[in-house]
Amino acid sequence: MRIDECFYLGKIAKKFSFKGEVLAFLDTDEPEIYENLESVFVELNKTLVPFFIEKSHIHKSKFLRIKFEDFTCEEDADAIMNCHLYLPLSFLPKLEGNKFYYHEVEGFTVQDTRLGDIGVIQRINDSNAQPLFEILKGKTEILVPLIDHFIVKIDRENKTIYLNTPEGLVDLYLG
Repeated sequence: MRIDECFYLGKIAKKFSFKGEVLAFLDTDEPEIYENLESVFVELNKTLVPFFIEKSHIHKSKFLRIKFEDFTCEEDADAIMNCHLYLPLSFLPKLEGNKFYYHEVEGFTVQDTRLGDIGVIQRINDSNAQPLFEILKGKTEILVPLIDHFIVKIDRENKTIYLNTPEGLVDLYLG
């Protein structure tokens, strides 16, 4: 399994017991969806390695307490401390309407209600407090805040996202 075929689920945050159990911080709004996994991919030395889960359950709302198969002591847990967890993209629940996963809209054409075609989404930059659509129009990069009321419609079939941006925002880049 390659990392580009997966999504980031979370990170092994700390040891839980002397029997090799760990607490994984889950980077999701719905951690309960992932409570009964059979396995996860753990990133070790830039390689995804499957780890099988003996048992797991939610711990303090955002953590998943995990007992991996064949983990019997603290040293086992130490070996994966701070490692990232991944699952195949097929495990993501399907979203509908104007809800979407950031990776899902990469490559979508962007149509603005006022300006028409304003380019193609290269990625969504979520490294700041306000996520941004990074849109490429020719050689010009256009940054548009990812704000719900800017999004008119997501057309998955035609790989197009329709935005209604405020006057002047996109013009700033194209002028």
